[in-house]
Amino acid sequence: MPEMLVAQRRERLLSELESSGGLKVVDLAARLNVSRATVRRDLLDLEAEGRLSRVRGGAVLTTPDPGTPPPDARPSGGGPGPGAVERTLGLLVPSATYYYPRVVAGVRAAAAGRGARVVISLSDYAHGDESERVEELRASGVSGLLIASPGGHDLPAQTLERLAGTGLPYVLMERQPHDPFAACEFAATDHRQGAFAAVRHLALLGHPAVGLFTNASPTAALVREGHGAAVERLGLRTDVPVHDTGRPTMGSAEAAEHHDRFIEECLSTGTRAALVLSDHDAIELMRRLRGRGLRTPEDMALVAYDDEIASLADVPLTAVAPPKRALGEQAARLLLDRLDAADPAAVPVRQLFLQPHLVVRSSCGAR
Repeated sequence: MPEMLVAQRRERLLSELESSGGLKVVDLAARLNVSRATVRRDLLDLEAEGRLSRVRGGAVLTTPDPGTPPPDARPSGGGPGPGAVERTLGLLVPSATYYYPRVVAGVRAAAAGRGARVVISLSDYAHGDESERVEELRASGVSGLLIASPGGHDLPAQTLERLAGTGLPYVLMERQPHDPFAACEFAATDHRQGAFAAVRHLALLGHPAVGLFTNASPTAALVREGHGAAVERLGLRTDVPVHDTGRPTMGSAEAAEHHDRFIEECLSTGTRAALVLSDHDAIELMRRLRGRGLRTPEDMALVAYDDEIASLADVPLTAVAPPKRALGEQAARLLLDRLDAADPAAVPVRQLFLQPHLVVRSSCGAR
């Protein structure tokens, strides 16, 4: 189903639950003709909105509190005052289905609280040039830009020059300049800290060797840095598998080959713990381990990175959870502070790092 139809899919999911009272994930996936991972992600977001309750393997509808305002209700006093100029934030994100929906929710909440509008545009991970989308946002009359480019976390000088060329103030989200001395505002998750915390947690549980499995997401390089720093500083074994898949289609034969190869490398090196980016890969590794008669966490402890659907795995996954909604809120506030200032040039350039937190569940073996 196309990304722009996410809202329609979720309304249909709620309709299916309303007609039946409750359904399993596998049944919802079949009825909506989407993957189970997509259903799990939708259930998490809809539960966060208070529209349903997740149960083991599925979900049921919740009865809203009559006194609870609708999710999109604007806080009292949140609109612009008399004579104020309405500000419109142009938001560019690379996905409407994974990771970024909660970032977008944070942007919308912060904007609504300050009486601003949000216009969103979607780029594509497969195409690293966001110039056309940025120009579309500029031409639509937005007041400023919130940018999560589809490429890596470190943006080259040329990209920053193109953004500056729009004449609009901008804030990077989950991105930062390659040049550490560039005067550019951003709000980003410190993924190195997140990876370090995950490896340290596994080491404290008694694992002398912690492998790393990543995909080619923009986060992967930072996660590798954090993993490497933890291995060095904690004195862990260095002869562990560190494997990156590139971008094979999830569920494809190519992806399965990567998962199986990583498992073989872990077994051959005596590695019994791993940090895995992303949740999807961690769930698939767990499934393929089970196919070999191996259990999680008894035979292989796993920590996922992203915490999108980690809690819905058969063995709930301990996961590093980036503060996605808070990041969206903070980025929007940085931009709105500059837009609302009497003298925007007098506002200092702010660069904000947010630390993720580790959500401990069953897959790591901790009580």
